[in-house]
Amino acid sequence: MLILYSFFIVLELLVGIHLVFPLILYALYKYRRVPPIIPTQTGTEADYALIVTAYQQTHQLPDVIDSLLRLHYSRFHIYVVADNCDASDWSMVHPRVTVLRPETVLASNTKSHFYAIRRFIRAHERLVIIDSDNVVDPDLLLHLNAAFNQGFQAVQGIREAKNLNTDLARLDAARDIYYHFYDGKLLFGAGSSATLAGSGMAFRVALYEQCLGHLTIEGAGFDKVLQAEILKRGYRIAFAPKAIVYDEKTTGAQQLVGQRARWINTWFRYFTFGFALLGKGIRRGDWNQFLFGIVLLRPPLFLFLAASMIFAGVNLAFAPGIALLWLVGLALFVLGFLLALRQSPTDPRIYSALYKIPRFMFLQIIALFNARNANQRSVATHHGEAERTQM
Repeated sequence: MLILYSFFIVLELLVGIHLVFPLILYALYKYRRVPPIIPTQTGTEADYALIVTAYQQTHQLPDVIDSLLRLHYSRFHIYVVADNCDASDWSMVHPRVTVLRPETVLASNTKSHFYAIRRFIRAHERLVIIDSDNVVDPDLLLHLNAAFNQGFQAVQGIREAKNLNTDLARLDAARDIYYHFYDGKLLFGAGSSATLAGSGMAFRVALYEQCLGHLTIEGAGFDKVLQAEILKRGYRIAFAPKAIVYDEKTTGAQQLVGQRARWINTWFRYFTFGFALLGKGIRRGDWNQFLFGIVLLRPPLFLFLAASMIFAGVNLAFAPGIALLWLVGLALFVLGFLLALRQSPTDPRIYSALYKIPRFMFLQIIALFNARNANQRSVATHHGEAERTQM
């Protein structure tokens, strides 16, 4: 009985720390605040490869390519990897664009990236990962350059919402704002690394090949593997808040469940990277690895919030004093969430959708039960499709 009770207490502590961690990180950011990245001018422009990965869908590619061709930059080339796409759906003829159609289905982000890398028309210094539903700010590469010019090997930009047409899309955008604030701005500003977001991120080509060239990654989550490999090598991932990529937000319930099921599956597959980085950070006295390791061990938001409410309910019956601590912890988390929204440029429509957070969490609980085989059912989020259930 004592062992079971001790296990319960340890589990409570492991979950509860995540409720207050955002405010702890905010305090660390204020105390250790790293100087921001300052744009600098260099004599020559670095050469970028912009890799756009498309799987089965091509209907948004014209907008993606058009936004890339409008970049305020001269030295770049666009590589579109149209994997498992109908050749009749879309075509593009432009001297800055190379469309690649793999002979066999790749169904993998990293396979698509290396398919493009092996077919570069010249030796690019840097690459940028773009999704097939993204559009970009014209100054994207200028802001990425600012970080590279300060010696960083990897940079994460910011993904802002391209659409806020449903309450579900607004809540999805609110989640992104929360993560950009804490896992981007504050984590980097506290002396660690920004987490990678799957797109809107840039790397020196040599580093990308070094980190992933020897690995085979199936399904979602290549960014989780990549960030762990980068940190393991002692590098920091910079956060560039003005390097903006506009990302399509989920608009329907079915779309959200499928997407989150893959993301949850990814967390369970790769969260153990956090233990390795945490241990390495302690042994080496490396603050970057130590703090990032803690972040990697954090469960998805809905998961530890649901667990917190369960623990609060259990303690309400058996230990009311501890239940009060859980309520305080939940209140502090809400405060931290609102802090992220208030200190970020947040569209008023996002605030109007916050009352539907319980349904948003419920859909993710459904996704949890679909997570086991998520990558077998689908490897990409289908955007721009009509759905019966919307919020």
